[in-house]
Amino acid sequence: MTDMLTTPRPVPSAAPASRSAARWAVVGGAAAGPLFLVAGLVQGVARDGFGFTRNAISQLALGDAGWIQTANFVLTGLLLFAGATGLRRTLRGGPGATWGPALVGVFGVSFWVAAAFPADAGAGFPVGSPDATAMSGHGAVHMLGGMVGYLALCAAFVVLARPLASRGLRGWAVASRLVPVAVLAGFTASAASVLAFTAGAGLGLLWLSAVTARLAGAAAGR
Repeated sequence: MTDMLTTPRPVPSAAPASRSAARWAVVGGAAAGPLFLVAGLVQGVARDGFGFTRNAISQLALGDAGWIQTANFVLTGLLLFAGATGLRRTLRGGPGATWGPALVGVFGVSFWVAAAFPADAGAGFPVGSPDATAMSGHGAVHMLGGMVGYLALCAAFVVLARPLASRGLRGWAVASRLVPVAVLAGFTASAASVLAFTAGAGLGLLWLSAVTARLAGAAAGR
């Protein structure tokens, strides 16, 4: 009887809960890109005066219905930041475990910057708005935040190529080193074509979703 009263009961391990949290964080990170792009496409089709060949998705945050795109930026940043924490747990102790998630986290923060500092009006959107003759302060911060965010994303792809290769996913590793070239090419061509910029940005988002899901799947199969 005394032994029953004095013997400590085993404390349940927190490991399953931690793994579950990491799994859901990774799922959120993988969903961020597709959700952002679908929301942008729907808005672009629905809103008067918007054209994908003339306007950037960021401009959807302008006008009476701009709050929808602002919320899209905030939610996407939250999901990307969650995905970064999930990646950190997934890669813990392995190559790329520090810088890969950190760079993805910077990319996520850039979406919050985009929400707080909207792009300038232009190219006929919003309808009735005069084109900006000079870049505003908030427009400059918006552009700088996006540039820093996507440079961080491109660097993250290069870093994440290492854990992909270490798991035997050599084709994925090679692609992860090539995708940044395509993303940056799209940005370089943005002066001539807004659609090229949108395609480059969309490719970066979708590839991040694919890489996040693939690394999580490889970790789960170990």
